[in-house]
Order: sequence, then structure tokens, then C-alpha cells
Amino acid sequence: MQIEIRTRNGVAITDELRDYAQRRFEKVSRQVSELARLELEFSEERNPAIAEQFVCDAVLYLKGTKLRASDSSFEMKHAIHEVSDELGRQLERHREKRSHRREAHKSGGGKFITPQFGNVLAEGAQP
Repeated sequence: MQIEIRTRNGVAITDELRDYAQRRFEKVSRQVSELARLELEFSEERNPAIAEQFVCDAVLYLKGTKLRASDSSFEMKHAIHEVSDELGRQLERHREKRSHRREAHKSGGGKFITPQFGNVLAEGAQP
């Protein structure tokens, strides 16, 4: 999985923070294809009235879908931790849905049934 990290509002990314993000998203990367792409965006709210000023947004691009998660916290590492957990839950739910669809398709549950119309007019009858 490819990880792209961007910043907004002048947030500085240290090597420690970058390594922490990669370690936290290893679990997610083991569950997806190598072609999947994860975009992380770190920002900081500048309003002093907001206690949880560090924001982490994540978008995971998979084949045919996007999974999004966002969290704000008092510390950037905590926000990364919460976002990685949320993406893990979303990915698990997405994989369950896909496997159930495959099982339903294999069992024949996805066959198209033509509707039966009971009100068929006889020839020459007026509606």
C-alpha cells in the first residue's frame, strides 16, 4: 500500500510522526492490495477555543471504492491512532459485504426472477 502524507495550516511532519503513521497503518496495509493508496492529511485548528486542535484525515482508495475517516485530538499521535482504528473497522465491514455478495452469487441467490402479471387483458378487451 502506498501512503501519501500531506499537511495543511503549517503543520510540520517529523520523521518520528511519519514512522508512527506507517506503523499504525501496517494492519490496514496487510488487508489490502499493494495497489491501494492511502492519503493522510494532517492539519491544525488555529482557534484557541478548540481544545482538540490536531486533525487527521485519511482516505483509502481501493478498487472501486473510497473509505474515509477523520479525527481530531489534543495530540497528533492520538488522532492518527483513532483514524487507523476507524479505517480498520470500515475495511473489515467492506470486506464482509464483498464476501457475502460473492457467497450469494455462488449460491444462486442473485438470479433474476421475472415478475408475474395477474391482470392480463383478453384480446379485444377495452381497459
